[in-house]
Amino acid sequence: MIHAPCMASAFAQATVIGNELAIAFADGEELYLPLPMLRRACPCASCQGEPDALGRVVKPVVELGPRAFDLVKIDPIGGYALQFGWGDGHATGLYSFDYLRQLSLLGE
Repeated sequence: MIHAPCMASAFAQATVIGNELAIAFADGEELYLPLPMLRRACPCASCQGEPDALGRVVKPVVELGPRAFDLVKIDPIGGYALQFGWGDGHATGLYSFDYLRQLSLLGE
């Protein structure tokens, strides 16, 4: 039997409320993510590392300054992710909606 993939609801909007990012989807689903957790969980290679030729991943030391947790820009990427611009200039991570949902479960 073949199962069709589950289609996630379309992104509706995202906004900063206090020290959290609130994300709403068209079906009414809402996610709430603390900004410090979101920034520390940046999935880019500069923050999480990338495999070398032998497949080893060394996680880099990431220094986060006082503006690192200021979310200054939110850009939708296609229908699958958000890209954030942070107050310290960092803006390379693509946070898929599935990844954001996983992160939201950590706060529960």
